[in-house]
Amino acid sequence: MATIAVLGTLDTKGAEHQFVADCIVQHGHQAILIDVGTGGEPQVKPHLTRQSVAEMAGMDLGGIQKDRGKAVEFMSQAAPKVLSTLRGSGRIQGVISLGGGGGTAIGTAGMRALPLGFPKLMVSTLASGNTAQYIGATDIVMMPSVVDVAGLNRISRPLLARAAGAICGMLEAAKQDNPSEDRPLIFASMFGNTTIGVENARHLLEEAGYEVIVFHATGTGGRTMEALIASGVAAGVLDFTTTEWADEVVGGVLSAGPSRLEAAARTGTPAIFAPGCLDMVNFFARETVPTKFNERKLYVHNPQVTLLRTNAEEAAAIGKAVAQRLNTSTGPLTVLLPLKGVSAISSPGFVFHDAAADAALFKAIRRTLRRDIPVVEMDTTVNDPEFAKTCARALLENIAAKARPAPRGASGRD
Repeated sequence: MATIAVLGTLDTKGAEHQFVADCIVQHGHQAILIDVGTGGEPQVKPHLTRQSVAEMAGMDLGGIQKDRGKAVEFMSQAAPKVLSTLRGSGRIQGVISLGGGGGTAIGTAGMRALPLGFPKLMVSTLASGNTAQYIGATDIVMMPSVVDVAGLNRISRPLLARAAGAICGMLEAAKQDNPSEDRPLIFASMFGNTTIGVENARHLLEEAGYEVIVFHATGTGGRTMEALIASGVAAGVLDFTTTEWADEVVGGVLSAGPSRLEAAARTGTPAIFAPGCLDMVNFFARETVPTKFNERKLYVHNPQVTLLRTNAEEAAAIGKAVAQRLNTSTGPLTVLLPLKGVSAISSPGFVFHDAAADAALFKAIRRTLRRDIPVVEMDTTVNDPEFAKTCARALLENIAAKARPAPRGASGRD
């Protein structure tokens, strides 16, 4: 028997949350009703009152009830602290919440504080639209409520019953995991134009006894990888495809934000850096490309994706930006540069080949990078098997270096 947190604004949606809690009990589990409402009195009796929520979060509830915006903001800050505390003490093994705009903001804020794999389900009126701001880089499951969460009726009742069944099923499925069989993790970044290189490196790393998890470098993929690296679960990072920085600097649609590359650096996770696909900036369909780029080299990858070739000035700015992030590294890091092309379409004879732009990229990286960070330059393309082999070996060496005890009196990297 496990315990599932049922978190919501019980002043307006108490009956619905109580119904879900009762369904959870019928499935053989326990439920903790947590009230994050701040308006009128709760419609049902919670196990954790709003006052208890505020106290557990170390916050003062007074003075916010009359301002809905402040109330939602307050509970969005309190919910993560409370759920993290309950999960950390082993009191809950899953969480479900129901809500409209305010309830979804509060519920998902709490869920984002919970680790990957912890069952979390948000039943929301907003689940059919853009959910990126609610899910972030987590594994929150959002289920459309279809109708507003405003009463139990012939549509909402079976839907909420299935939601209760879903969170119980997620929890029960998690019991099938066997951590004792897991191999150490390596996270890798990949794009279509670096697939061959990453796959070659992945096979070598798997032969060495690692499990390689690949993230698609589409903004969301990079942010998710960064979040998982920050959690400390990775033994190493094969950052083969750092294309998201091209979008961040030039203004494409697949940026992972300015903190990309920082997690491994901050945590000291052994890593390699390669400039995979830093020759391209991503836009959606051709007609969405800003008019200022109309005279530039564009490549229609498919009807939904158009690529812009970076020029020398942009490449230099990108090289400087990535090197500045790499300079904050506190663990073993190796930078590898494929001098004949950073993507499948930038090699000599291909549509994005631009030796001057690549040279500007490499020069900026070399000039900005900390002198104690090793740089390996190879007269190959990024997808050459020899480049992949060198990347894999460098990462394995960095992982081994991290495992070795530091010499007496050493304080880490310069």
